[in-house]
Amino acid sequence: MSRRRFLKNLGLASAGVTLTPFNTIAENISSSALGGKFPLVLSTWNHGMEANAGAWSILSTGGSALDAVQKGVAVTESDLTNRSVGLGGRPDRDGHVTLDACIMDHDSKCGAVAFLEDFEHPIDIARAVMDRTPHVMLVGRGAAQWALQQGFDKVNFQVPLREVQQDYEEWLKKSEYKSGVNVENHDTIGMLAMDANGKIAGACTTSGMAYKVHGRVGDSPIIGSGLFIDGDVGGATATGVGEAVIRVSGASAVVEAMRRGAAPEEACYEVTHRILKKHPEVNGLQVGFLALNTKGEYGGYSVYDGFNFAVRHEGQNGMVDAKHFRTWK
Repeated sequence: MSRRRFLKNLGLASAGVTLTPFNTIAENISSSALGGKFPLVLSTWNHGMEANAGAWSILSTGGSALDAVQKGVAVTESDLTNRSVGLGGRPDRDGHVTLDACIMDHDSKCGAVAFLEDFEHPIDIARAVMDRTPHVMLVGRGAAQWALQQGFDKVNFQVPLREVQQDYEEWLKKSEYKSGVNVENHDTIGMLAMDANGKIAGACTTSGMAYKVHGRVGDSPIIGSGLFIDGDVGGATATGVGEAVIRVSGASAVVEAMRRGAAPEEACYEVTHRILKKHPEVNGLQVGFLALNTKGEYGGYSVYDGFNFAVRHEGQNGMVDAKHFRTWK
């Protein structure tokens, strides 16, 4: 709501005029102003193409956005050539591949898991946390124990491929952790979708930064940081250095910017600037946001060169390059 509109409403309220509740206005907008093409799915990075295809198999047959994002990111989790998502990801400094994921629906129901090992699809466990418990997040050994009780099977899986093992052994020779663009391959997959009924959902999953301190959790499984959905407004997801995103509650900040009237790209731009103000030295800082509103409009913005995202709807199935900037003065 703009400052001018806020002050006008405040004056009306003081004069005894009955105002329409904001959530009612938002519901009317979300049901009547869906001007974009939908069903619609978009996700971060090149691997979003395959993930979108998985989601589209649900959306194109009338399925829900929630089911679509779960199935979509699971495609990337199963891709053992991916070095930042799933069991094919690079390990932490102690040699463990730890996984984080979250999922959120149109009505802001959500579930998440963090610091999980040896499960192929953490996104499925996150969905189960949402559907089967009164909680939002389970972590570590407790999350694994609960997942086993719920019928999820562990995968007997060590550092996956010779390439990953060789890279890890090479890193161990110095054992120095230095953050930098793509050095740790923190290219999380975040996905947003809108189904034929105009419902929005999102999912996010990652193996996190390579060679991180054992126990580190980034923004990806944190509702409000790596992912946030409000069906009255839209949704947003983040990728890059999780610590920078957490410090500004990135995804929820993008959604709140859209609530105030910003277009998706503008909202991503605003929060990216907010992060940069807190990180004067931007060389090596990798952060990007992707957003979708209730009209089916979408956009992204990042702090570095090379961020892109995949979009699929009727008439379009391909990559979109997000606008970016690399310097801040």
